[in-house]
Amino acid sequence: MNKIIYTNNAPEPVGPYSQAVLAGNTLYCSGQIAIDPATGKLSDGDVTLQAHLCLKNIKNILQAAQMDINNVVKVSCFLKEMSDFAQFNEVYAQYFFENQPARSCVAVKDLPKGALVEIEVIAVKG
Repeated sequence: MNKIIYTNNAPEPVGPYSQAVLAGNTLYCSGQIAIDPATGKLSDGDVTLQAHLCLKNIKNILQAAQMDINNVVKVSCFLKEMSDFAQFNEVYAQYFFENQPARSCVAVKDLPKGALVEIEVIAVKG
């Protein structure tokens, strides 16, 4: 049976979906953009600030599922501009510095609310 994961320490979904779903030992975390959970507003910072906020929100969702960053096995990253790739990687490496998960990172035309970055993860308890 699937369990919906929700925390006040991450933003409310901007559409008809859950922050994350736990299916057995696997957590599927919805894509996170740089919304401050306290204000519900998108960060107006650059890709560095937005990436930090995305990853902070992901860490909070993982914690709500009794997991942490070390449980992440797959990360999907979406950038509005591939020219932000190096800056994004600098932030990403601060969170995933050992036991690095599999990852994809692509540029997309647009992201919700005009975000510069969106990140989703899959994590496994084990």
